[in-house]
Amino acid sequence: MSRSAAETPPVRMHSVALLGIPYDAASSFLRGPAAAPPVIRAALLSDSTNGWSESGIDVRGGGALRDAGDVALDQGSDVRAPIESAVQSILGSGARPLCLGGDHSVTYPVLRAVRRQYPRLSLLHLDAHSDLYDAFEGDRLSHACPFARIMEERLADRLVQVGIRTMNPHLEAQADRFGVEVITMDDWDDASEISFDTPVYVSVDIDVLDPAFAPGVSHREPGGPSVRDVLRVLRRTPGDFIGGDVVEFNPAQDPTGVTAWVAAKIVRELAARLMTATP
Repeated sequence: MSRSAAETPPVRMHSVALLGIPYDAASSFLRGPAAAPPVIRAALLSDSTNGWSESGIDVRGGGALRDAGDVALDQGSDVRAPIESAVQSILGSGARPLCLGGDHSVTYPVLRAVRRQYPRLSLLHLDAHSDLYDAFEGDRLSHACPFARIMEERLADRLVQVGIRTMNPHLEAQADRFGVEVITMDDWDDASEISFDTPVYVSVDIDVLDPAFAPGVSHREPGGPSVRDVLRVLRRTPGDFIGGDVVEFNPAQDPTGVTAWVAAKIVRELAARLMTATP
């Protein structure tokens, strides 16, 4: 006999805190992602849709999702310390961080805080680019380099990159150096085989998507997955998702507003996953 709904143990709900990181000074081509956090929030909270995720979680109801505001940053100074401190504060409150970038360089200081909380940690990284350059145009803190810094500092035990379609010999050597598991776009079907036995931090670069679905990015790279493909990875990959970020949305390149809605959809589904994942 099947258990009745009354006998089914309740799903544990984790608190999730949105944190805006309005920083794009490490961008190598076009500025603009610093303006993304309020635009994503506006789409996420718009009355044009409701707050329910496809997994049946009301992200906007029940108080499980709170807004921690934006990190106060001076674009001309070292921003890593305030970002790290803000994430540490969220973790100290018992919430799981969901960061809104900003360019991809912000993931590095975020992970410095997260790693202190989780001595075992894996990274799931969805992107058109591997962001593993040792240095890009002389800048070791470029948005093209965060995962090199993360792996150098051993801020993660495992890095799985999905959707990559811009590899070159240097990046391939870096992936080999750090033992990165790279699932290129050509091998996308293999993403269904990913699983994790440690806590997982998820980093989603909006340009992982084919620009037909998300044109509002600084580095458009055709040949990417659909929104549905990305959501399927986020929703079905086994593991305890304990934090994440959605980065590189550039509102200045999004005149129709479609990319804002795509980013908000990914944030909503990722927030639901962070709320309900259990060890």
